[in-house]
Amino acid sequence: MYLSELALKNFRNYEDVELSFSPKINVLIGENAQGKTNLLEAIYVLAMTRSHRTSSERELLTFKKENATIRGTIERKLGKLKLELILSKKGKKAKVNHLEQARLSQYVGQMNVILFAPEDLALVKGAPAVRRRFIDMEFGQIDPHYLHNLSQYRTILKQRNKYLKQLQSKKAVDLVLLGVLSDQLAAFGAEIIARRLKFLDKLEKYAQEIQNNITQSKENLSFEYEASISEVSEKSVDELYGVLRQSFADNSKKEIFQGTTLYGPHRDDVRFLINMRNVQTYGSQGQQRTTALSVKLAEIELMKEETGEYPILLLDDVLSELDGDRQTHLLKTIQDKVQTFLTTPSLSEITRQLIDDPKIFRIAQGKVELQKSN
Repeated sequence: MYLSELALKNFRNYEDVELSFSPKINVLIGENAQGKTNLLEAIYVLAMTRSHRTSSERELLTFKKENATIRGTIERKLGKLKLELILSKKGKKAKVNHLEQARLSQYVGQMNVILFAPEDLALVKGAPAVRRRFIDMEFGQIDPHYLHNLSQYRTILKQRNKYLKQLQSKKAVDLVLLGVLSDQLAAFGAEIIARRLKFLDKLEKYAQEIQNNITQSKENLSFEYEASISEVSEKSVDELYGVLRQSFADNSKKEIFQGTTLYGPHRDDVRFLINMRNVQTYGSQGQQRTTALSVKLAEIELMKEETGEYPILLLDDVLSELDGDRQTHLLKTIQDKVQTFLTTPSLSEITRQLIDDPKIFRIAQGKVELQKSN
């Protein structure tokens, strides 16, 4: 899978631009605040219908414009796919081959992307919410059922938390309704946890191999799912539903007192272990960065296994955050395998030596100019 053409209209600082890309490596060069990251963001938004940088649609629109359009042509094994996303202050419209999609969840997954930015190094040492977001964004791309269950779960969670606050303030007294919401939440929560465990198991196998290669077999990487309920591994969906439902029943007074839902996948976390020691707590900065790199590269292989095609890789100024050995491993891993978009202020000598025949774009003030690679 690769993005052959991209057209932007009124997106960030791009008023009107049309580009064609290499199926291999595309390098976006320019000074800070010129639009390199905005271009990567547009590709991400085209795939995911949402930005990784902001939750405000208004920020994605060129100043004083009412809407923005992102269009792309995707080359897949089964042929070309035309994608279009229209952003406005009123919402979003997504089209596949000129046909508007009834739900955004039907659209997501047509184009698979993996973003690796400096902040992704916080995947290991950051807060649990960072890892949950990582899981939900990546697994949601490859499994529409996961995305559907997650959407339903979030809707019911919001309703349940609102009702718990009403019970807390004595504005509501109907515990039967709380039971209904708990039952619905447990059903979707069980599906989410089961699918997380399945995908994390596969991701772990790929990440272990990559970590071994980077560290010359000195470090064995493993994952541990940390659930807010009791032990969840090797449990069926029905068993997970029962455990969640029981957790809600046993702790209803506690949840009413705090006015929020204390159990479920929205409270879960993943621990990364190197040689059975928690790398978040005990790992060096180098180990934490290697782990983050291994997990991100493992995503590429997981998506290939699940979708039959390699995803598109977006590297936003991440090379500057990696030392020579990790840069080398990253670039050798993706060469001739994954279409890659790489932003950088300038190409270092090590990068030039490792990238074969890149297509280089120079960006300045929202203008994009193709330049010769030599």
